Parts: sequence; structure tokens; C-alpha cells
Amino acid sequence: MWQSWDFKPTKPREAKGGIKAQSKRGEFGTSWWAKRWIQVLEGFDIGARLGRGRSYARKGQVLSIQIESGWVRAQVQGSRPKPYDIAIQCKTLTADNWSKLARVLSQQALHMAKLLAGEMPQDIEDVFKEAGLSLFPSRLGDLSTKCSCPDWSNPCKHIAAVYYLLGEEFDRDPFLIFALRGMKRDDLFALLDRVGGAELTRHVPGPVAAPASPPEPLETDLASFWGGRPLKDDSLGVVEVPPVTAPLLHRLSGFPFWRGASPLLESIAPTYVLASPRGLDLVVSQEPASDSNGGASGPGATA
Repeated sequence: MWQSWDFKPTKPREAKGGIKAQSKRGEFGTSWWAKRWIQVLEGFDIGARLGRGRSYARKGQVLSIQIESGWVRAQVQGSRPKPYDIAIQCKTLTADNWSKLARVLSQQALHMAKLLAGEMPQDIEDVFKEAGLSLFPSRLGDLSTKCSCPDWSNPCKHIAAVYYLLGEEFDRDPFLIFALRGMKRDDLFALLDRVGGAELTRHVPGPVAAPASPPEPLETDLASFWGGRPLKDDSLGVVEVPPVTAPLLHRLSGFPFWRGASPLLESIAPTYVLASPRGLDLVVSQEPASDSNGGASGPGATA
């Protein structure tokens, strides 16, 4: 006797504190490598599950993502109380493969310099092809995916949601793609250094270090030593609002799998904009005040 199974779309339970995609509509990822990763997913031809995966990623249904060498492990909140466990295994390149790639790179100084500076070259895929390799999984057998959900399709919408978030994460740190292929960032730099990176960096001109100033002698007067001296009026240098808002956040280049509704920089930058003029006003408008003994207190006063 045949039994009909009708898997109707189910509504996922609300997930609190999940990882929300920064993309609100349209494509995921802005860099070419992020878009190439999404192309791998879309090449699986899983139909409507792609759309539901995008919805899951944007709603924050993905609770956690952990990237290891050749592996991605994640948890996704679906319609059942217990989150589903996701495992994505990517076929890694062998040690001989990486050595071959490094030898090809050693003949291309510009690519070496960019990689050692933490920058992904635009045509890095061509270098892989020259070495007879592929940076991205080139066929379905290069990826193995599992989900603990009851959906018979693989990849399912839960795996698709993780794929989309990985694409956005590759925008922040493209070297995670190397990690999925079995090479961590530090190990990659060490390999490039062994095959010629050290020689390359030695010939890159850098700023000339200023001669070290002789150390100041210690204060022999204990009272002056422990009490301090009056500060000069310009001891803080030029005090002004920084020309770039939140420069440290810009340098950090995002937060791994940020869980906020909007990007971290967009969330915090308004606080910097409001706080900088207030801080400047407190510094430049503070006047030394006289104490009851006729001395001075405040900035510039002896402790």
C-alpha cells in the first residue's frame, strides 16, 4: 500500500540572538570570491529551498557557525524545539598541492606581496588553474553536507542558510576560503615565506627607523619623583576630532558573524560622532582651578 508524504512548508520557531545576514534584499556578498561561493550553492539546483535558505539567513535562524580546516559546523533553528545540526565538509588540497601552488606563486611577485599583506588578488583563481588546482569546489563531490532535519533534500534550506552566511563572511575574511581547502592563514603565510616570501619582503622598502634617544636619568629627588611635575600646556599634542570616524573599527574589518540587525560599524559610528565633539569640549575648555591653599588643581597641577 502506497502512502503519500506531503512535506508542506513549516514556519520556523523564533530564534533569539541568531546570526542575521547583513544583506536585506538582492544578492549576498559583494566581493568576487563571495559571489563565486554563492554560485557553487546555486549550481546545486535545489529550487525553492534556496529562497527559504535566504529567508532563514536574513531572519537570524542560524544560531552558530564554526569554521575548521575543511569543515563548517553550524546550528540552525527550524520548526522543532531542538536546533538542527549542520555539517559541511569541503575536500581539502593535499600538502603536495599546496607546495605546487606556492611554487607557482613564487614566480609572481605581485601576488605574493598582496597575499603576504593580507589581500586577496583579483585573479588568484588563475594562479590555482596554472597549478592545475581549484580554489573553489569545482564539482558536487568536492562538498559533503549533512543536516539533522527530516527534509530528504540535501542540501536543504538549513544548509542553504549557512551557505549564504558563509558568503558574507568571506567578504570580511577571504582567507577563510583557504581554510576550507585545508590551509589556515598563518600556515599559508609560513608556506609562502619558505618559498620566497622572506626574500620578497626583505626588498620591500620601509620607513627608516629614527635613532633611539638616550634614556632620561632617574629623578634623584624622591619628592619630585613620586609627586610628579607640572604638565606642559601642549602635553597632549594637538587635540581635535579625528578626521576618520571609528578608525579602529575600520581597521578591524568587521566582527566575525555579527549578530546585530545592522553592521557593527553602522551601529556604533553614530556614538563616535556624538562623543568626539563632547570629549573635545571637555579637554579644551577645562580651566585650572585654585584650591584653598592658593595652589592649582586640575590638568597641569603637581600631584
